[in-house]
Amino acid sequence: MNGPVRRWAVLSVLLSGSVALGAACTQSRVAAPRNGPLPTAAPYEWTELPAGQMIRDVKAPCADLTGGSGPAGRSSGLYCLPLLAAPGFEVGAAFVELRLPASPFGIAVTADGHQRYDLTLITDSLPEPHSLGAFTRYAAWLAPMTLAEFLPLGDVTNGESPLGESSLNQFLVLISAEGPAKETPGARVGPSGPVVLRGQSPSARLRRPDLLNFLLGAADPAGGAESAWPVPPAPPGLTMLPALMQLSPTATPYRLESGARRIPRARRRQLVQLADGDTLLLEAAPVIKKIRGRELVLLGFNGQIPGPLIEVDRDATIIVNLVNKTSWPSAVHWHGIRLENQYDGVPGVTQDPVPPGGSFTYKIYFPDAGIYWYHPHHREDVLQDLGLYGNMLVRSERADYYGPANREEVLMLDDLLVGGDGLFPYGQEEATHSLMGRFGNLLLVNGEPEYSLRVDRGEVVRFFLTNVSNTRTFNLSVPGAALKVVGSDVGNFEREEWVNSVVIAPAERYVVHARFDEPGLYSLLNRVQGIDHLGGRFRAETDTLGNVEVRGVDAEPDLSDAFRELRTDSAAVREIDRYRHHMDRPVDHELLLTMEARDLPFVVERLMQLDSVWFSPVEWSGTMPMMNAASTPSQVTWTLRDAMTGRENLDIDWQFEVGDVVKIRITNRRDVIHAMQHPIHLHGQRFLVLSVGGVPNENFVWKDTMLLPVGVSADILLELSNPGRWMLHCHIAEHLESGMKTVFTVY
Repeated sequence: MNGPVRRWAVLSVLLSGSVALGAACTQSRVAAPRNGPLPTAAPYEWTELPAGQMIRDVKAPCADLTGGSGPAGRSSGLYCLPLLAAPGFEVGAAFVELRLPASPFGIAVTADGHQRYDLTLITDSLPEPHSLGAFTRYAAWLAPMTLAEFLPLGDVTNGESPLGESSLNQFLVLISAEGPAKETPGARVGPSGPVVLRGQSPSARLRRPDLLNFLLGAADPAGGAESAWPVPPAPPGLTMLPALMQLSPTATPYRLESGARRIPRARRRQLVQLADGDTLLLEAAPVIKKIRGRELVLLGFNGQIPGPLIEVDRDATIIVNLVNKTSWPSAVHWHGIRLENQYDGVPGVTQDPVPPGGSFTYKIYFPDAGIYWYHPHHREDVLQDLGLYGNMLVRSERADYYGPANREEVLMLDDLLVGGDGLFPYGQEEATHSLMGRFGNLLLVNGEPEYSLRVDRGEVVRFFLTNVSNTRTFNLSVPGAALKVVGSDVGNFEREEWVNSVVIAPAERYVVHARFDEPGLYSLLNRVQGIDHLGGRFRAETDTLGNVEVRGVDAEPDLSDAFRELRTDSAAVREIDRYRHHMDRPVDHELLLTMEARDLPFVVERLMQLDSVWFSPVEWSGTMPMMNAASTPSQVTWTLRDAMTGRENLDIDWQFEVGDVVKIRITNRRDVIHAMQHPIHLHGQRFLVLSVGGVPNENFVWKDTMLLPVGVSADILLELSNPGRWMLHCHIAEHLESGMKTVFTVY
C-alpha cells in the first residue's frame, strides 16, 4: 500500500468483508497476503486448567487458557481487542488490551453506567511509516460503530502504547499511517492516511438472534398449557420471545399470604442505642406494608422494614434474643462482624435453624467501627427479600474517625419483584432465578420507593449505604452534588477519594460524604446500561430512588473547607502498613468461580449460547425475566473450585491457624452459559483487595465482601484472626442457594 489513500476508500475497506473482528486473540500473527482478502481471526477454543496448575503460571500475552484470566488477570474474550491488518499490510501480533481503571469499587463506570476501560496498544513489528509512502508516524483513533466521529488517541509505536480511556458501549480502534501533525482550523478530525490496523470492542459481538433462532424463540413450547406461575414483569420497552415467556420453574410457587391472621402494619425503622451488656428482643414476623397504593404481605424485625437500626460503641458486647414468628426455619447472620463463631448465625455450620415459634440467643461483640447489617442465612432468597434485614452502626472512640459532617443518613438499598397480582412468587421447595439472581422492578430505600431528605445550602451529609438486594448491583449518583467515598465494609479507606457515582454490590457497604452547594432539588439516581438481548443492543436505564431538597438557608456550621480536603486516615494507614510486606508474596490458594447447567429447556440453551460470546462485566438489570425466573438449583449449580485440588464448594477443605495471613486469587470464569459478576463474602474475618483484573490497588480498606466482575481475577490478602468454622460464598442469594459456598476452618 503506497501513498495516501482517500478517506472514503479507507472506510469502505474497513467496513467490507466478513471479518471476525471480535474473536479472541489467540493467533500468533495477524497478517494478510499481499493483494489478498482480509484475514479472519483464529477461532477460540476453551481449554480447561489442569488441577494443580495455577492461573499465574500462564505466560502468553492476552491469553485465556482457563476461560478465566491470563497473567494480566483478565479474560481475552472480554478484555482483548485483536487488530486485523488491511490488505497488503503485514505486521506481527497486534492487539489492544482493555484494562480496568483503578476504582474503589472493583469496577469503574461512568455516572450513567457506561463501562470504563483503559486502552493499551501492544504490537511488535510495525514497519517504518515511510515504507508505506509519505508518512512519518502511526496514529490511533477511537470511533463509535457508526463512524460518526473520531477521537484521536495519539501517536503509537512498537511495544506498549497507552491510548487513554473509552467509555463507549461499543467502539472501534483504528491505526492509521499519517504525515507530520498539523492543525487546520475547522478541519474534521479523523484519519487522513491509510488505516492499516483496525478492530472492534468485544462488546460489539452482542447481536440479535438470526432468523432461525428468532423463529425458535417465537414458538410456544408449552402449546398454550396453563401454569401455576404468572408471567414475570418485564422492564418497560423490552420485548421477549414467546417461547421464553411461557417457561415456568419446576418449583411450587410460594407467596406469603395473610390468611385468617391479623397481621400488623409495618412501621418505619427505629433507632435502638445499646450499651455494653444490653439485651435486645428481635422478633421476625409477618407485616403488611403499603407501597404505592398496594398492600403487600412481607416480613419484618420487630414490625419494622428495615429492622431496628442498632447503634453501639466499638468493643461493646450485646445480647440479642431472636424469636422466629415466621412459617420458615431461620437464623440471623451478623454480616461483617468478627464475633464468636457460635453466634455467626449459619444453619448447618454454627447452629441449627430456628424453627417457627422457636428462639435463639446471640452474643455479639463489636471489634470494629463502621456500618454492618444483619439478615437470615437460611433461604435468604425468600426471607431477606421479604424484608428481614437491618443495620448496625458501630461508633469509634475516635471523635475524628470520619471527617466532619452536618448530619448522617443510614440508607438500605433494595428491590422487590412486583407484578399485577402482587409479589412475584418465590420457589417453595427450592429457589428460582438461579441463573442471574432475582432482580426486582421496584427499587427501595429503607423500604420505601421514594426517599426524601431536606437539608440546608452547603450542608455535608454522611451517607451510610448498604445494598441488601438479592442480586442487583447499584450505580448511585447525585447529579450536582460533590461526592467522596470515605469508608467501606470494615472501616475507612486510607485516603478519601472523589467519585462521580458509587458502585455497590449486594452485601457491600460504603460511607460517602456529599455536599449540596446550591438550593434546589437533587435526585438520587441509579443509572446503568442494561442489555436488550433480543434487540442485540444496550439500553440506558435510570431509576430515581429519591430526592434531596436543599433550602436557601446556609448550613451551620460551614464545613466547606474541611469537605474540600481529601483526608488521609493515618490510623488506617499504620494498621495496613503491618501487612504490606505480604502483598507481593506468591498466591497461596486459588478459587475458580464457574457454573454447570443441565436439563435447561432447549430454547434457553440455544439462545444463551448465542449470547455466550460476550458478557457484560456486570449484569446491571434483569432483562431476561422468564428465562432467568424458570431456572432452579436442579438445573444450575454455581461453583467455587479449588484450582490446586479440583475440589468444589463444600468439599473444599481449607484449614488455617489464628494469625495466618493468606494470599488468595479468585478468578471469575467466563466460559459458562451465562457468566455473572459475584459479590464474594467471607464470614468472621477481614481482607484487603490487592488487585482486580491485574490493576494494583493503591488505596486500601478492610473488606468482608467484594465485587468480582466477569472474566477477571482478584488477589486478596486474608487476615485470619478469628477461630472457628466460617463460610465463604457468593452473596447473590440465588447463587448461594445453587451451591456457591464453602466452609474454611481457623484453629
